[in-house]
Amino acid sequence: MQRIHRRLIAGAALLAVAAAPAPESGPTSDTPGSESNAPAAENSPSEALPAIQNWAIHGQSTFTGIFQPGFRSAFRGPQSLPPSAEGRETWDVTLFGGVRPWSGAEIWVNPEVDQGFGPGNTFGEAGYVSGEAYKLGSAAPYVRVPRLFFRQTFNLGGEVAGVEPDLNQLGGTQTANRVVVTVGKFSVVDVFDTNKYAHDPRNDFLNWALFDAGSFDGAADAWGFTYGASVEWYQDWWTIRGGAFDMPTVPTYKYLDLRFGQQIQYVAEFEERHTLFGQDGKLKLTGFFSRGLFGSYGQAIELATATGTVPNIQSVLHIRNKGGVSVNLEQGLTEDLGFFARAGWQDGTSSITAYTDIDNSVSFGFSLAGKRWNRPDDTVGLGFARNDISRHFKNYLNDGGLGILIGDGKLPDSGPEEIIEAYYSLAVIKGINVTADYQFVNNPAYNRDRGPVNFLGLRLHGQF
Repeated sequence: MQRIHRRLIAGAALLAVAAAPAPESGPTSDTPGSESNAPAAENSPSEALPAIQNWAIHGQSTFTGIFQPGFRSAFRGPQSLPPSAEGRETWDVTLFGGVRPWSGAEIWVNPEVDQGFGPGNTFGEAGYVSGEAYKLGSAAPYVRVPRLFFRQTFNLGGEVAGVEPDLNQLGGTQTANRVVVTVGKFSVVDVFDTNKYAHDPRNDFLNWALFDAGSFDGAADAWGFTYGASVEWYQDWWTIRGGAFDMPTVPTYKYLDLRFGQQIQYVAEFEERHTLFGQDGKLKLTGFFSRGLFGSYGQAIELATATGTVPNIQSVLHIRNKGGVSVNLEQGLTEDLGFFARAGWQDGTSSITAYTDIDNSVSFGFSLAGKRWNRPDDTVGLGFARNDISRHFKNYLNDGGLGILIGDGKLPDSGPEEIIEAYYSLAVIKGINVTADYQFVNNPAYNRDRGPVNFLGLRLHGQF
């Protein structure tokens, strides 16, 4: 706890440096155009359009501290969440540099400094507690470049609307009908499975099963990024997206297969936009097809039985095909209240390669702005998630096998992982938010013999 206290002081000081005013509107996420590529809104004749930016520099810093009280544990394994009380922290600083080489084009680079660990060193839950904790933790700060991409927008006509300056977004204009091409290094979920109420662990929900579809095993390295390309076609009330992305050389590894040969993932998404009871909404259907190194749970168990060893999915990795599908809803209910829901499934006969140990998941929740109590920039969020895995995966875990994040050594009494998360984000000044977060996890790692677990979180976030 003394370490967390020291990190809180350091994080608060760093955030104070980032107290420059943020843009008045626009997306808060640092993804390459997830909301900037939304349908262009109609401008009134008297409304001035933003000036066209040719370059921009932005920055953000986020400190997240999470405390986990002790909990019941009948046993534990090599990838179990420790049952004793512990506190962990993560901290990052990101620079967003963008230029416009010609009309409609943008080039962005995001150098970043990361440091810290999540509870259990990012082991012990499939719906992991912090989206700010990566699969590779470090006590010392280190530098990496998570995003370096080129984006070209081809305007096709329709209403013209302003694009406000923001993270990975240059100010300017765009038309309602357009084609957007993104190429480079970024995250699959920068473009696919986005949701305005639950998609950004630096600003809204922290749990992995709430800010994305838990079963969406998007191609990624150990930090959640990859090389690839996507194309989006916006027309009237709908959008079609497609993309191809690089798979890791080994599941959940930090290196990617840069040859784009046998290991590749294809993603497709259809988005429908509508108005319900006077409020805007979107419904998205996302599917992925991956060809890469996957291991069969059944073959791993058979090999372990024959050799008298513990099953290891790494020993039966072969080039295989795997796919999944998810649905994603965001719906405004009133001017300040929004609802989100996701449901997803993926093939559970073979291993998961990039995201987390979830074969099927359902999540939903609400996001309420603080306008009703004269705090319009504050946000209250409440979300629920239920995750599960296939019987093949459960048998593998019960025989002592390990997943990406979970592995208690055995699983004699499995149950769905059930999660509740609630947060309050307090806007201290423009550009700086302090968030109090609470999470309840029942049956962590699908194990009825461990938990439930409570988590208390504090997030400090600033951007300019």
